[in-house]
Amino acid sequence: MPVALLSPAAMLAAAIPSPACGVWYLGPFPLRAYALCILAGVFVSVWWGDRRYRAVGGAADQVLDVALLAVPAGIVGARLYHVVTSPDAYFGAYGNPALIPQIWRGGLGVWGGIFFGALAAAWMVHRRGLRWAPFADAVAPTLLVAQAIGRLGNWFNQELFGSPTTLPWGLRIDDAHLPAGYASDTLFHPTFLYEALWNLAGAVFLVWLERRLRQRDGAVGGRLLWAYVMVYTAGRVWIECLRIDEAQLIAGLRLNVWTSILIFLVGLVCFIVTSRRPLSDEVSRVGGSS
Repeated sequence: MPVALLSPAAMLAAAIPSPACGVWYLGPFPLRAYALCILAGVFVSVWWGDRRYRAVGGAADQVLDVALLAVPAGIVGARLYHVVTSPDAYFGAYGNPALIPQIWRGGLGVWGGIFFGALAAAWMVHRRGLRWAPFADAVAPTLLVAQAIGRLGNWFNQELFGSPTTLPWGLRIDDAHLPAGYASDTLFHPTFLYEALWNLAGAVFLVWLERRLRQRDGAVGGRLLWAYVMVYTAGRVWIECLRIDEAQLIAGLRLNVWTSILIFLVGLVCFIVTSRRPLSDEVSRVGGSS
């Protein structure tokens, strides 16, 4: 049946429901779905990243060791980016700085997380006498899977959804989380789902690309990291354009759209430059030890 012919009742029946609860309690201790989704994504990324890194000659548990530093650094960076780019909620007329450490409420800017996490990871890899390129290539597709799982936290929090839609997979939002001016039966684009599916498809593409590059050139040489950057940012551009949560606008576009475009171009340039240099998947630096 064409979407346009669906009755409002039929659309609501086919819609994606939002979870009724995003936190559970073990006695006085809260288990928050947002945090659990992030931790699940980290677990899968470390597990798969370790397998991939060992497959190219890396030592076991190197990915876990790096993650123990990079993940906390990434979370801090992600929160800082969110606070800096959305300051009104914390420092505005009705803001509350006490909310800054309450990351379970949502509000992690992925660009800050990637930047701080990558810096911490690169520092630790260098300290261990290892080359960054094969490590980054090993974890690149796993990051997309982790981000896909982490996006489910937005679903539980009923946040960061898109504009109203009449598509049969529209997302229901409880009245308590509805933006001002929208009726209670309004359905919204499930941008958490769009991004999760995009990221999973991107992870599959990166695995295919890795095999193709290795067959053609004999080595990946760090290019998979830049391919990850391009895949992720390409998805964020169109997904950000669907979202209706408050954001800083520059020339009519959300700040994260401009950031995604800029980082995509950086990824493209770096991919091309890396492809023109000598390629190697050697794990250890000359004179280094793993």
